[in-house]
Amino acid sequence: MSRVDELVQMLGRQHVLTGEEAVSYTVDWRGRYSGKSLAVVKPGSTEEVAQVVRWCAANKVPMVPQGGNTGLCGGATPDASGAAVVVSLARLNKIRSVDTDNDTMVVEAGCILQSVQQAARDAQRLFPLSLAAEGSCTVGGNLATNAGGTQVLRYGNARDLALGLEVVTAEGEIWHGLRGLRKDNTGYDLRNLYIGSEGTLGIITAATVKLYPLPVAQCTALLALNSIEDAVSVLSAARKGFGAALTGFELIAGGCLQGVVQCYPQQRIPFEGESAGLPWYALLELSDSESAEHARERFETVVGEAIEAGLVLDAVIAENIAQSKSLWHLRESIPLAEKAFGKSIKHDVSIPVSRMADFVRSTNAALQARFPGIEHVIFGHLGDGNLHYNVAKGQACTEDELLARQDAIYELVHDSVHQFGGSISAEHGVGQLKRDALPRYKDPVELAIMHRIKRALDPDGLMNPGKMLAP
Repeated sequence: MSRVDELVQMLGRQHVLTGEEAVSYTVDWRGRYSGKSLAVVKPGSTEEVAQVVRWCAANKVPMVPQGGNTGLCGGATPDASGAAVVVSLARLNKIRSVDTDNDTMVVEAGCILQSVQQAARDAQRLFPLSLAAEGSCTVGGNLATNAGGTQVLRYGNARDLALGLEVVTAEGEIWHGLRGLRKDNTGYDLRNLYIGSEGTLGIITAATVKLYPLPVAQCTALLALNSIEDAVSVLSAARKGFGAALTGFELIAGGCLQGVVQCYPQQRIPFEGESAGLPWYALLELSDSESAEHARERFETVVGEAIEAGLVLDAVIAENIAQSKSLWHLRESIPLAEKAFGKSIKHDVSIPVSRMADFVRSTNAALQARFPGIEHVIFGHLGDGNLHYNVAKGQACTEDELLARQDAIYELVHDSVHQFGGSISAEHGVGQLKRDALPRYKDPVELAIMHRIKRALDPDGLMNPGKMLAP
């Protein structure tokens, strides 16, 4: 009996994909990485995941866990050898329980993020993790990469939203760690070890996540600005004026908005005249727990004072939910528009907010000096210091010429990030994309400890090999 036949016997023919059926699972969302697989398996329960892992361990078959396959660093793509089994968690898509007294929900790893958000709303609660791919990404992938998104400023990353995990280890054992406790000091924090590990230590099959009260009111505004320095000043004023109610603060380069409306003519920049062509914009959001009137008063006070101080040149405040969604849709369409215009060199970095303006100015100048005419595509979550600092070909070169320069561009940008005290991966993970760069910027002792953990928990190196850590 062949290995594929053994997997079919275990899971059933319809849940073991090979040939053309498997191709879409072996290419990443950006189309930058592609590989081959022995098979794509789709277990329907945690026990079936454990059976697959035990089989792979016994046969020394590498495993590549995969959620919605929306990652941006090649972390869920097998290599070209065709030796690995891709373990899709798509069928583990149940909301197991909702506990409104404890404000927790137990969800399986294959649940689409948007479905989890809706389940929370149905229970009159909020699950605040929110990102552009929420209609297709899964909770397991979000946790495996410690995803961030647009509300980290108030609620934290995926790591901050998970209280417990269920994990299949590299040996095929099941760790039942779905405790919904906010305090548990009984040893090493295994939860935080698996979150952000990108499937290199085990496979997350379920999680207990935090829920929050639904906001009574939200206020959203798009602000037109002259500079990043002004954006940082407005952010400081918003923190002071809103406190914990400040939900989001997104920085957007003017060129990004122009790209969105060029790609999607049904959308529009909600300014006229000079305000429609300014270099920078900020999307500001407040979530209030008291009343719509209270929210609006606080919001207009802070925005009005910023206008009076000359920090904000123009502002559009959403009058209703539809207008708020329209403003957020502009922001969330940037990655899709960027992809539509062709491949780009992406950098998901974090920088101390106080040094953000100097980083952008310095790095832009260094790139233009070395690669004249390339285009800067800059947007991100200024509130938590996370910037998507991307580089496109512009009019300077072809797409192939840009990609031929990518190693030099990565090094220049990442060296600058390191110089400014930042991180080369803020929320997208390491995957294949940044694996070989990690030793250049990671503390040697820190990196050595990571290798020890990998050897201890995955001694045969079968869990997502070639991702995050170089062999």
